[in-house]
Amino acid sequence: MRAVGALMVVLTHVGFQSGTTTTSAFGPLLARLDVGVAVFFVISGFLLFRPHAVAHLARTRRPRTRSYFLHRALRILPVAWLATGLAAVLAPTKGAPLSAYLEHATLIHIYVSEQFLVGLTQMWSLATEVAFYVALPVIALVLCRGRRDAAWVWRVMGICAVAVLASPIWMAVNHDQPQARLWLPGFLGWFALGMLLAAWQVGRELGLLRPSAAEAIAARPGTAWALAAAVLVIATSPVAGPYGLEEPTAAEAAFKSLAYGLVGFFIVVPAIVPSRSTTVGILLGGPVAKYLGSISYGVFAYHVIVLALIDEHTGLGVFTGHFWERLGLTLVLTIPLASASFYWLERPVMRWGRRRVSRGSKVVSAS
Repeated sequence: MRAVGALMVVLTHVGFQSGTTTTSAFGPLLARLDVGVAVFFVISGFLLFRPHAVAHLARTRRPRTRSYFLHRALRILPVAWLATGLAAVLAPTKGAPLSAYLEHATLIHIYVSEQFLVGLTQMWSLATEVAFYVALPVIALVLCRGRRDAAWVWRVMGICAVAVLASPIWMAVNHDQPQARLWLPGFLGWFALGMLLAAWQVGRELGLLRPSAAEAIAARPGTAWALAAAVLVIATSPVAGPYGLEEPTAAEAAFKSLAYGLVGFFIVVPAIVPSRSTTVGILLGGPVAKYLGSISYGVFAYHVIVLALIDEHTGLGVFTGHFWERLGLTLVLTIPLASASFYWLERPVMRWGRRRVSRGSKVVSAS
């Protein structure tokens, strides 16, 4: 699923860089494929809240906050730092101070600066996701208390549903404030949809909830993905706002937020049915899909740098078309780079972190 989200992001950026977004018949669809960010956020909400839901309902140990932050930092920061360094060296932004790169490397740029650097324009979503990482332990502490039954599951899902509706309000209020629209409140609803799925799935696995229509949809990927496609088609119209960098109206900003959340929700729903015998298991659980999922973070982090280099060294100027040529070159160059990043940087760092946490747990147990 991460690979699906990463491909969507690549497609929308190639569409923008080539100018196809505003000149082609399928340009509006390319413009809306930034919905891949919603896919990422729903996945994060599901995976990161699920251990807290399991611990609460099954009365097991809650995730250790210190280990959680260490794992998140080791997963996110090395690639963010490498991408920032590559952008500074290979595709420097004219006139950009060193402080701008430091702000991007520390993922605080969406709060302190409106300057986006060449090769790093996609990093706003990473900064927003990190804000969710920081907030999650507090959110989980508030939610995971009290009863351990179906009533708790329904209460959590209800709170998540309120968050889903609150985010479009934030976007509407800040429709003319591009920086504020990048902050966590505007996207908390997308993470909340993943959390809702986590609470529901754990409740079903523990026998607290009965089968429902939601489960029927989850077991039929074609139905769920058709719903996602239907909402996305509606969102390709002007009702979801401009296709370029113009500011949306309040109604457009709110609709886009809600529509993208629903698209991400319906895309991810089939993947929470853990069965390799299903169609979704075959499509998303095979070795090729797992490989693409493993390198998806690198694809997300490096592809905009690759796009900038393609523009600089191939003579394909910005907004001059050549969508398919750009897309092919971007994938051919980005996939090996992302693979090297995963096998030589990301995986070794994560393994080191797991060993350190494991040793720390043994010391605590022995003491």
